Amino acid sequence: MALPWKLHGDGKNVAANEIVQPEERLTWPRTIGFGAQHVVAMFGATFLVPLITGFPPATTLLFSGLGTLLFLIITKNKLPSYLGSSFAFIAPIGAAVGSGGQSVALGGVIVVGALLAIVGVIVHLSGTRWINVALPPIVSGAIVALIGFNLAPAARDNFAASPLIATITLLSIILAAVLFNGLLGRLSIVIGVVVGYIAAVTAGQVDFSGVGAAAWFGLPQFTTPTFSLEYLGVYLMFLPVVLALIAENVGHIKGVGQLTGRNLDPLTGRALFADGLATVISGIGGGSPTTTYGENIGVMAATRVFSTAAYWVAGITAILLGLSPKVGAIIFSVPPGVLGGVTTALYGLIGIIGVRIWVENRVDFSLPKNQLTAGIALIMGIANFTIVLGDVEFTGIVLGTGAAIVVYHLMNGLGKLRGTDVEPADAGGAGAGGVGSNGAGAADAGSSERAATGERGA
Repeated sequence: MALPWKLHGDGKNVAANEIVQPEERLTWPRTIGFGAQHVVAMFGATFLVPLITGFPPATTLLFSGLGTLLFLIITKNKLPSYLGSSFAFIAPIGAAVGSGGQSVALGGVIVVGALLAIVGVIVHLSGTRWINVALPPIVSGAIVALIGFNLAPAARDNFAASPLIATITLLSIILAAVLFNGLLGRLSIVIGVVVGYIAAVTAGQVDFSGVGAAAWFGLPQFTTPTFSLEYLGVYLMFLPVVLALIAENVGHIKGVGQLTGRNLDPLTGRALFADGLATVISGIGGGSPTTTYGENIGVMAATRVFSTAAYWVAGITAILLGLSPKVGAIIFSVPPGVLGGVTTALYGLIGIIGVRIWVENRVDFSLPKNQLTAGIALIMGIANFTIVLGDVEFTGIVLGTGAAIVVYHLMNGLGKLRGTDVEPADAGGAGAGGVGSNGAGAADAGSSERAATGERGA
């Protein structure tokens, strides 16, 4: 059976004015090398989510790799992308674990994945215009921003666990982002974790007992999800994440389309469905939810290699890493102080992604409808407003998301009825320019900006 990629030129060189398209590849040794780059780029963010949420890291890596291969199959090898762990789920997962444990959180993950898959089917049949109307940049930006800023108390608690180690980790991230270019700059989060981890080992704050007891090869830990009406309020907390994932996927597709010089919008429905299905499968087995990764788009922009063959290599590598309990144990040994430094930067960067959506789409904040949409949503998210109706609890992310949608469309509709709405039509829609609510994509030195503008790094 012939593989679906044709050789680009001689398979060894890429001219300055050329790119390797998704259906092309370089020689297999080079393709394996580029696949390894994608593994490195995704690894830092992907293993942080299970560390923060308490999910098994090896299980997350396994389903991340499987989800990536599934994504490539569903998008017919036309959309190069890696599905890593999504940071947009961290707040509702934390609340769900506190209410009923990991199994309840996995139930919420599956609900979001199923809804995203359904949205993907609808988009595939009807197109993306309705997304642009329902989630203009002011709304999608507010939702992404409040998801990040809502996590501020968790970052504070992690930091307080070991302020010195957290400070060393945070400073390392900042310095790496400023001093390094190219791939190293994009890996500032990973560099910060490594430096912080070494500092924690020196200070005697790392427990290696689990690492020594873990086997080199074996199946990871699997957890069965729980579904019960008793946790309806918990499941509702997950629903706003669907909107953030839609915005993120649309932004990634537009970014890759710009870089490859192709209109990839017809693949939007397939991408949403694939991401949703991958999240459902991961939730069934106990892994972290997935999303497309801005870090890997940055790698493609820098290398000019968009071959999906490299992503098959990355996905298979992630699966193999997931089948090593020792790798998972090493990841799980990262102490709270290191997480404190990482999350202080990371959660803020997730929030700033929302702000960047506003900037890149030139949202006019002189208009009251935009001021109130963003202001009310952010205050509800940051302060974590909570309303309890019977046995159902609505928290800041749910209320802030609902407020952003209702306030904007209410004010926009009334303005049109009065003939006072003079704002030009929103350009770009739900995610144009918004690359990456996974979080670490914003931490790198330019990956999301390159994805949006086509700038190529060193």
